[in-house]
Amino acid sequence: PYSFCSEPHSLPARPKYRSQTNAAETEKVPVRYPNIMIDPRVVRGKALSLRLLPQGAQPSAPEVKRQKNAQKKAPARKLTQEQIQPGTPEPVEGREHVYVQTELYLEEISDLIVEVDGECQTDEFLDRPPTPLFIPAKTGKDVATQIEEGELFDFDIEVKPILEVLVGKTVEQALLEVMEEEELAQLLSHQRAFTELRNAEFAELQRLEEQDRRIREEKERRRLEHLEKLRKQKETAEKIAAQAFAQRYLADLIPSVFNNLHDSGFFYDPIERAVETEFLPWLMSEVEETLQRKVLGRVMLDSLIRTVVEKRLDEFSHPPPSDQTEAPAEEPKPADAAPQVS
Repeated sequence: PYSFCSEPHSLPARPKYRSQTNAAETEKVPVRYPNIMIDPRVVRGKALSLRLLPQGAQPSAPEVKRQKNAQKKAPARKLTQEQIQPGTPEPVEGREHVYVQTELYLEEISDLIVEVDGECQTDEFLDRPPTPLFIPAKTGKDVATQIEEGELFDFDIEVKPILEVLVGKTVEQALLEVMEEEELAQLLSHQRAFTELRNAEFAELQRLEEQDRRIREEKERRRLEHLEKLRKQKETAEKIAAQAFAQRYLADLIPSVFNNLHDSGFFYDPIERAVETEFLPWLMSEVEETLQRKVLGRVMLDSLIRTVVEKRLDEFSHPPPSDQTEAPAEEPKPADAAPQVS
């Protein structure tokens, strides 16, 4: 089915007069087609006739998708239709089937679209006439009167009170200004006198404050000196008392300390200390070494005696043969003699 490129919408309101625009601006405005007879988007011809797409026209994406889906479903739909309603049998050899119209009214089918040109002329735009000047409607009635010269105003008479007021106000303002100047001068003189008096009082106050400060500093200095003097006197008395107490305490302490140190061994005889620390250890070491040598000699002698006794015992336990019984006993060799130990 045919679908419009743009959604249907109502036609814009057409102004009665032509707008005052330049030719360049008119060219920039997009072309509108208020008349559907000249709108190229409107299809002309029969609604049932075949509409050929112009060469180079590309279908839209939804249309392509719809065609692909239709191609996929075509075999299944064809098979279903064949199963539900049998179709026309195949033509015999040498013949072919031709599609014919079976409707009540026959219609000529052609690929060519019948086109008919039509024209429509609209009224030209008229220039808007200039807007007339607005003049409000007149209301009421006109009335006039005549005033002669000198009837309403006499300058010489009317200006006198005005001049009196002006002159009086000027003189009064001048007097006020003079009085104000005199008052300002008096205020300045009073202010100057007050400033001098205040400066004098301030100087006297500073002098008194400085004097009071010096007195307080002198009093504080003397108080500190008195406290320092008392502290030194107290410290001197404490030192004297401590010295006297130390002398009395040390009078008996020194002999007892020396006695305790002597008893503890801090005071000793050098010769006695040398004998105790050097001679006696040397003597003890020499005695111990001599005793060790004697013990070693005795141990060696005991071992030699034991060896000789065991050897003799072994000889006596095995008697000699008969041919050697008559032989005189051999004298012991010098090697068998017991060693002499000094």
